[in-house]
Amino acid sequence: MRARDLGVVIGEHPTGPSNAITDVAGVRVGHTTLHADGPATVRTGVTVVIPHDDIWAEPVFAGSHRLNGSGELTGLEWIRESGELTTAIGLTNTHSVGVVRDELVAAQVRARGDGVYWSLPVVGETYDGLLNDINGFHVRPEHVRSALENASTERPAEGNVGGGTGMICHGFKGGIGTSSRVTETAVGQYTVGVLVQANHGRRERLRVNGVPVGELIGPDEVPLPDLPDRYEPGSGSIIVIVATDAPLLPHQCTRVAQRAALAVARIGGSGEQYSGDLMLAFSTGNRGIPPYAWDEDPAASQPEVPLRMVAPQLMSRLFDLTIEATEEAIVNAMVAATTMTGRNGFTVHALDHALLGRALNTKPVPTEEFS
Repeated sequence: MRARDLGVVIGEHPTGPSNAITDVAGVRVGHTTLHADGPATVRTGVTVVIPHDDIWAEPVFAGSHRLNGSGELTGLEWIRESGELTTAIGLTNTHSVGVVRDELVAAQVRARGDGVYWSLPVVGETYDGLLNDINGFHVRPEHVRSALENASTERPAEGNVGGGTGMICHGFKGGIGTSSRVTETAVGQYTVGVLVQANHGRRERLRVNGVPVGELIGPDEVPLPDLPDRYEPGSGSIIVIVATDAPLLPHQCTRVAQRAALAVARIGGSGEQYSGDLMLAFSTGNRGIPPYAWDEDPAASQPEVPLRMVAPQLMSRLFDLTIEATEEAIVNAMVAATTMTGRNGFTVHALDHALLGRALNTKPVPTEEFS
């Protein structure tokens, strides 16, 4: 189930064919989901986003934004410095960032072979230690490798999958969500796709299309998680990955990443003290950027790179697409998720579809309308 299956439509712009980040041509997503009940309770995994098949050797332009920094998204210093994303992106739990990063380095070595080059992978995290045995370090290199090998251009699974397996969103079960938007221009269609790992927010602040859903679906109808003492509600984090085929330069990618934060706020996130709310946007619209290698002579091989840039007057429309797709991706993460019991019997309940429809006064939409 997704938001639109329940009649929940966010924004006014049309979606791509799959309403997913993979509507951006060439983008692939892969998950490895880990679920075990003994002797350790495992509710975790890894998700990878591959911007295009040659990302290990051909960077793309990118930009980032920090709403609140109680979290990690590795590799951002080089993106801020150079404006380039040079690897696939990994998403996992807080204590597995290192192993995912190391395996992404290994993947680049496998793709490029031996040589004088370096790798600074981008890996984001959110905390799943309430549901998952996070200190058991259950994500292994082979799990990252499997996610890379199984990455597909098909619409990715949502909810309790991959890096989002053990996540909580606005007091409901959260996880992975995705959505997309398209717009027509005089030179063709641009697509903006978003994928989130949603593990943030407080129940009472949740808004969908401006409706105070979190207030209308109270703990008497869907119980709130029984948080440990001194665990601040709203702690957790969200990672937002925005992809587009619009030809953006690095500073434009940064501006798009900033607007994803507005969507987090519109849904009800406030960048709580212990929430790492981090956004990354990349563009596949400029290709041909040469790879980094110290054993090549840039003056002899490729001294210049021809580029394109979206006109400034079109940026507002791209901002709108980004905000709408990010909002819907967060809602999709909650709608797709199912109730989960994890470590020490800790339970997080899913967002009840009927109660959501009642709060928004919507009706389910026949499946054929989305075919």
